[in-house]
Amino acid sequence: MNGFISRFLNDDCGATAIEYGLICGLIFVAILGGLNALGGSNGALYKDVMQKIADTLGR
Repeated sequence: MNGFISRFLNDDCGATAIEYGLICGLIFVAILGGLNALGGSNGALYKDVMQKIADTLGR
């Protein structure tokens, strides 16, 4: 039983997978932040363009 516990505590095979998972998570958060920042500015741009089109058409 002690050999199993010793091997279990010294085994670091899953550490790499956890590190890659954390890196992917951080990249995902960065992408969401960038999309959120662009989405707000693009929304204002589209609203402005639509308002100018509506003004031009006389609506």
